[in-house]
Amino acid sequence: MTVESIPVQAAPKSLVWQGDELVSAAGGGQASGHDGVAWEEAFAEIFFFDAGTTSASGRYSALYQERNLEGLLLERGEVVRELVRSDELAGDYDYPLALGALSDGREVVVHCPDEYNVLQIEDAASGERLTAGEREPQDVFHSKLSLSPDGRYLLSVGWLWHPFGVAMVYDTALALTDPGTLDGDGLVPTTTALNGEVTAGCWLDADRLVVATGTEGGGTDEAELPPGRLGVWSMSEGRWLHRSPIADAEPGVLLLPRGDQVVSFRGHPRLLDTATGRLVAEWPEVGLPVKDTCYGVDHIPSPVAALHPDGTRLAVAQAESIALITLP
Repeated sequence: MTVESIPVQAAPKSLVWQGDELVSAAGGGQASGHDGVAWEEAFAEIFFFDAGTTSASGRYSALYQERNLEGLLLERGEVVRELVRSDELAGDYDYPLALGALSDGREVVVHCPDEYNVLQIEDAASGERLTAGEREPQDVFHSKLSLSPDGRYLLSVGWLWHPFGVAMVYDTALALTDPGTLDGDGLVPTTTALNGEVTAGCWLDADRLVVATGTEGGGTDEAELPPGRLGVWSMSEGRWLHRSPIADAEPGVLLLPRGDQVVSFRGHPRLLDTATGRLVAEWPEVGLPVKDTCYGVDHIPSPVAALHPDGTRLAVAQAESIALITLP
């Protein structure tokens, strides 16, 4: 295991692998070696954007203010349109936004443009709202959004007014015919049967979902997933495959999938086995801010990291460099 350092003149707002090169979500900065790069994310600098994301295809990307209202949708670096979210407590939790493709191949934007508790799926190219219709949302603040690799399911890691972190999973195909299905508790019992506060989640593959709970308790006493656990849920089987104690530390707000493992980023990167919660490896020399939840009055920026598609290299943004970690 090695850690290399690529110097940059400004901390990247986003990272994504394109082949063996690292680029920004808006196609500004580019890094492939040790010589260092001037990481120029022009839109980010002009509009004070501090976060970004890219669709799996690489066609669409977005830059936005993590604790504000505005964003930009781009197609291969060219502006498509402006994005906006509800201003309800926008300064107190992270921007809800996901880019990806549905099962039929359509590239979409998933966000909350009107109300904090109303998820909308829009066609990325045209802006057409695919989930327009009557809605009866519950009082949940949607935040960290992600589509499953096949586009069938949508994960929202958000919070209820306690505050208390929760995760909800929705069927996107069903939502296109009945938008109101995006307003309930979803398909996974993470709001009614948890005693642990969900802080992070990700898709291991098209079927398996990982959710992580912090040490904070406060849900039902009949807990399916207590505090300090990694839970692996199978969508096809409708059950928990694993519910394991997390080794060493709380998970933080970001998980990146790697086969049957995940990388967490609270304080520094850690590689965890999802079946056992065991700590496989860690890199304390790659320091990161400690961010426990997607909400909070004090804004702690979310970690910026990207795992190479072959799972061998992890890039982590630092203040003046990009740490490049070779994984075991």
